[in-house]
Amino acid sequence: MNALSLRPAPFQARRQAWPVEPAAATYASSRAKVLLVNEDADERDRMIRYLENCGMYVTALSERQQIAPRLASWAPSLILLDLPPESEDLAVLRETRARSDAPVVMTIGGDLGEAERVVRLEAGADDCIVKPFSLRELLARMRAILRRRTDAGGSPRPDPGARGYRFAGWSLDCRMRRLTDPAGNPVVLTRSEYDLLVAFLDAPQRPLTREYLVQATRMHEDCLDRNIDVRVVRLRRKLDSDPDAPRLIGTERGVGYRLEVPVERTEAGRTFAARAAGAVRA
Repeated sequence: MNALSLRPAPFQARRQAWPVEPAAATYASSRAKVLLVNEDADERDRMIRYLENCGMYVTALSERQQIAPRLASWAPSLILLDLPPESEDLAVLRETRARSDAPVVMTIGGDLGEAERVVRLEAGADDCIVKPFSLRELLARMRAILRRRTDAGGSPRPDPGARGYRFAGWSLDCRMRRLTDPAGNPVVLTRSEYDLLVAFLDAPQRPLTREYLVQATRMHEDCLDRNIDVRVVRLRRKLDSDPDAPRLIGTERGVGYRLEVPVERTEAGRTFAARAAGAVRA
């Protein structure tokens, strides 16, 4: 089954009846590109009409198998996964997260508890919205995430001219968001793992506070220090053969963490040593 048409002919006469949300014109100017995945035709069409009427450009898919080829040729601003748990929505999230750095909003049934929502957030979702929900609330959550992505004071971004980083035999291609180990094998990172690694690479051999790392990885405001500890452990597992005796990311007692090795940053064919300095605090 192919991607759905963005403007099905039968809906043209009805689109004007949908209310335009406040400030929709602001978003219409930038035309945020949304990839919607929903197996229910009626719900899918309802979301398409509403989001496009509020200034977003929507590409809709009806099957999870369509996601990978679509992401290979198109970069959305945001991905909306509206799938039932029986469709293995968690596996779909992980596959999507490995292929795209776009923020992901998931829907989840009201019969699923807090633990299920936390699992999806930890797996890489930027937000989980519980059913039943209004389209107005969904739009507000999507806009909030897009604003955070474009805020000047947001999380660290690779320099526009940066091609990547090299450290201890590893290399990170910022344009492709691809991490390669010393043997040349690709290592898949989630969005939060990528952001966390970039935060360390931008400040090598410098103590980074937990508060700083929380901000750098765009974690939720109600996040506890323990959550960033969990994420550091997960990143260590991918970087070190023995995460119980980490060689690359060390613990700075009373402060946070530190990347223990020097880093080289490559820009337009030139190589620079990333500067080490004092502690970085929030």
